Amino acid sequence: MNQLPDIVRDFERVPADLVRQAAAFQPAILADVNGRRGALHGRIQALRHRMTLAGTALTVEVRPGDNLMIHAAIALAKPGDVLVIDGKGDQSAALMGTIMMNACRQVGIAGVVIDGAVRDSVEIDAMDFPVFSVGTNPNGPTKLASGRIGHPVSVGGVAVRPGDLVVGDADGVVVIEREKVQTLLQAAKQKVEDETARIDAIKKGDTAARWLDAALRSAGVLKENEKLA
Repeated sequence: MNQLPDIVRDFERVPADLVRQAAAFQPAILADVNGRRGALHGRIQALRHRMTLAGTALTVEVRPGDNLMIHAAIALAKPGDVLVIDGKGDQSAALMGTIMMNACRQVGIAGVVIDGAVRDSVEIDAMDFPVFSVGTNPNGPTKLASGRIGHPVSVGGVAVRPGDLVVGDADGVVVIEREKVQTLLQAAKQKVEDETARIDAIKKGDTAARWLDAALRSAGVLKENEKLA
């Protein structure tokens, strides 16, 4: 069996029109209609709460504290890609800073999601370039170790494949398998409509959760036929 090279240059991406449609939805909505799956661990957060992103995953795996393969990924990225970097959760050194973020913006990268640290946060804030990381550290990285690009990675406890949909906001980041995106967009639209209608009803005084009694009985909190109120 032929082994894939360390750098996979060509892979299927979510079409740009579907990415644009998905960008209209919060990650929370997309995670819900995806069976409450795909949300990265909460340690990976927006560098600033206002930051949002939507794009296709360009996956990168690096050794802790080394960013050689991230430089290679920037050189290979296509407009609309999101760098999704498996940095092993390491916070002992920043893997990216202002210089690399400027390069990302220049080539059309839609944002960065990194299971690791970044630096130059004030400058990145001024750039208003969307970055999601586990934090910051002023230490710089090395550029010595091999890694992989375009392979499946584990980032924030979620399996991410190249070309998958990536959407992020102040709540965090969700990743949706590229084959499921079109189907889930309709479900997301319906969920937004349902939630809007429910909020309108609550504001008019209808605060009752009609499913609550049944759920409490199933959990053994209420007896059969007993009501909470």
